[in-house]
This record gives sequence, C-alpha cells and structure tokens, in this order.
Amino acid sequence: MPFIHRLRPRYAEIDAQGVVFNAHWLTYFDEACTRFFEDMGFPPATAFFRDFDLMVVKATIEWQGPAGFDEHVEVEVVPSRLGNSSLDLRYTATVEDRPVCVGTITYVSVTPGTHDSAPIPPKLRHQLEAASA
Repeated sequence: MPFIHRLRPRYAEIDAQGVVFNAHWLTYFDEACTRFFEDMGFPPATAFFRDFDLMVVKATIEWQGPAGFDEHVEVEVVPSRLGNSSLDLRYTATVEDRPVCVGTITYVSVTPGTHDSAPIPPKLRHQLEAASA
C-alpha cells in the first residue's frame, strides 16, 4: 500500500491565480518525505541525525492542474530509483483523485553531520525496496 501524506493549502500559500504557488510544492513534498520516512520507522527527530541523512541534488515539478485554498490534497510518495548512494522519490499530488502536481526529487545519502556521500544504509535500503514494490 503506497504512503499518502494529506494536507490542506493555507491561504498564504495561494497565489494571485487562486492556486498553490509553485514553490510551495517543494515544501509539501519535503514534508511528505519526512512523514514517509517516519512511517517506515525512522523518527525524523533522531534518524536524520543518527542513522542517515539525505541532501537534494535535483528536483523537478510538473504542474498538472489547480489545487486551491483549503482543498484536501493527497501526496503519494513512492521510491522510483535506488542507486548505491542516491535515490529518487516520486511525489504525486491529487485533489479528489485529480492530478495537480507531480515531482521527482533525487537525493544523495550523506553521513549525518557532513556533506560526504555515503552508501544508502542497509536498513533504509530494505525499507525503500519494500515501499517501491
């Protein structure tokens, strides 16, 4: 079963066109990522400082349709690629099953507290593989 993060855009996140301002999608995807890892058993308050850490190296977003103030947005998170030290997560945001934004973010695994690339830890890799199946 895929992981779904639910949110409701706030008034301050809506632009003059009446839709979620594009930059907020990356914030939404970041929050969904945090909750995705938490759902896999990695509490964000400790795991990102002790077990592993990730840095964004590339992000793409594709606007597909409007999401407005206070609408119920669901963001599905699915690992779409696992490398040795990097991974892609695909985010699919919908409102009432209507696609509104799709994003893919490439992360590199780093040793916590550093910027040094490191292999994806085995426990994390196992959880990501299970989530992508």
